[in-house]
Amino acid sequence: MDVVNVFPSPPHFFKLFLRLAMSLLHSSLNTTRRHALHESHFSQADFDINSNSGFFPPHQLKRLPNAFDIWENALLEANEKLSLGDDERDGAIAKRALGEAWRSTVRMWPALETKDLEGDLPLLQRAHMVLSWLLHFYVHSLPPTDDDILVPKSLTIPLVAVSQCLGIAPVLTFADTVLWNCEPIDPNRPLSANNFRIVNLFSGTEDERNFYIASAKAEFRGVEMLRIIEEFHNLPTYNDLRTTSKLSRDLNRLTNIIGDISQVIQSVRPLCDPHVFYFDIRPWFEGSGSRGPTAPKWIYEGIEASDKLDLSGPSAGQSSVMHALDLFLDIDHKLREKRQPAPTARNKEADLGFMERMRRYMPGKHREYLNFLAGTPKSIRGLAQTTPMLREPYDNTVIALKRLRDEHLKIACLYIVSMSRSSARAGCPVSAMMAKLEAGGPVRGTGGNELSVLLKAGRDATRRAVLKTID
Repeated sequence: MDVVNVFPSPPHFFKLFLRLAMSLLHSSLNTTRRHALHESHFSQADFDINSNSGFFPPHQLKRLPNAFDIWENALLEANEKLSLGDDERDGAIAKRALGEAWRSTVRMWPALETKDLEGDLPLLQRAHMVLSWLLHFYVHSLPPTDDDILVPKSLTIPLVAVSQCLGIAPVLTFADTVLWNCEPIDPNRPLSANNFRIVNLFSGTEDERNFYIASAKAEFRGVEMLRIIEEFHNLPTYNDLRTTSKLSRDLNRLTNIIGDISQVIQSVRPLCDPHVFYFDIRPWFEGSGSRGPTAPKWIYEGIEASDKLDLSGPSAGQSSVMHALDLFLDIDHKLREKRQPAPTARNKEADLGFMERMRRYMPGKHREYLNFLAGTPKSIRGLAQTTPMLREPYDNTVIALKRLRDEHLKIACLYIVSMSRSSARAGCPVSAMMAKLEAGGPVRGTGGNELSVLLKAGRDATRRAVLKTID
């Protein structure tokens, strides 16, 4: 047999070989590019996260240009002129005529063009904050009604346009009440946990101010946590003793951070009265249909299919810091993994998509950051499973997060569940209180979810991440 002639002629053979080699190289380069971010080039700055202020803007959001004075001035007036529409106290009733005049003025506004704001992130953030506060002032100062509520196009058209630029829901969000609602006390120093104050209030009460302050302090404490996560994803290797020792120390740091955040949550008790929170503050947060499936919906004038918009309102579940912590520790809120103890029947009844849905209420860049954490192949839990030196530090961190969620349950009992039933006996255990209230109908969070089922499911999902068996 003529073996040589079985193959193509040498020039043609080498052309095919070269073409194959180049194809393989091109494929390899594309794969490398796709995984580069996950491999070694992760930077918080790519996701609008500041190394010093975290998810907060690093500088004060300044007043909008003069062309938008009607928005800015109306927000300044709202606190003085508006009260909740269902508030029957003398002071609130005295404001009724002023409130109607304020809303009438808003209805007569033109729908201002927002193109001049596009491309300027701080101005877009400021515009969203101002418009969403105006939106909730407008809706919740209206007299109570069982009919759907028409929101004027003077608010809805610019709010939806700005929201699309930011990739955030066109409604009041956690970012509007906390992240974008702070300014530095000393404008010559950057925004920080020791240099901020709250700008806007619905109720005008110090209780509301203290509620936002506690939320902001928790977010500021999470800045160090974000650095730990960034360092983890930029480690060149995870196999050597030096790296393992660093990760152990970082997990211990993370445990302390979670403990500090838990203390911040508890600190709200003496500073924010539960009755004031439930009846004077919380109603302003409610979004479209927040009180259940039969509650009045908001119709956005001038916006097609506005019933498809995300309009639930702000929630602690929209804190990007807490989402980042869950993703970093691999907390399985969707019950996709087989972990012990097995989920209860009530766990399975919870809104398993709640956490993912809450991300739609976050700024788009922050949501991209969380998507990165959710998609990265690097897992601190997986590493702890195969590295004995990391198991206890990892478990301690998860247990600290579980305890934080225990505290959140107690706060929910005190501020929402117990306030929702006047017959509820003060000082009852959380579990007994939850069971009693569930029997009489669900108590809903500001996002319209069944609160007790949701919070318990989150707490139990956290517990299941622990590698060792705990009581």
